Amino acid sequence: MWLSILLAAVVGYLLGAIPFGYLVGKAWGVDVRRFGSGRTGGTNVWRATGQILPPLLSGFGDMAKGIAAVLIGRLLFGSELAAALAGAAAVAGHNWSVMLGWRGGAGGATAAAALITLSPLAGVIVVPIAAVIVYISHFASLGTLTVGVGGLVALAALAAMAPAGHPWVHVIYGAITAASVILALRPNIKRLREGNERRITLW
Repeated sequence: MWLSILLAAVVGYLLGAIPFGYLVGKAWGVDVRRFGSGRTGGTNVWRATGQILPPLLSGFGDMAKGIAAVLIGRLLFGSELAAALAGAAAVAGHNWSVMLGWRGGAGGATAAAALITLSPLAGVIVVPIAAVIVYISHFASLGTLTVGVGGLVALAALAAMAPAGHPWVHVIYGAITAASVILALRPNIKRLREGNERRITLW
């Protein structure tokens, strides 16, 4: 059992490490790591290309990684623990991709998609709140933090209220993902405190 769980985490990490943002940027003739935050997430792809289609493609790819990781852990390796670890590993793989010298994004899209796939109820609670926060504040980093930390809170609350329907092992996903998001966003958190965080100016 533990070998299958370990394999699920490895598969999740490798899926997450696929740098869709970097690849999409290259298709548009830019290296997204040389712009803005230097990350490979959809927000920085938009900054680097100045167009709508590239970040949409990047975002869909990043979401697909989270969905695929959780489903593989659940269906192929056969347990909710494997699903939770695979989903969390996908977020870590996105943030620190072995394919990009341990660089990547902040994990927002991958974490949101993995959360919805792992626990649809937690996802429909947290993801819309994160979207509203981004819309109001124009800070993508606040939305990502909401997905990461809010996911942990929601999964823990649901497990406490209805353990039969929401396994406690889901909290493992929440804890690892929250830690991955916070670590990746340390520069953004500092800028938020200092009042000079980059804003999204699309609307």
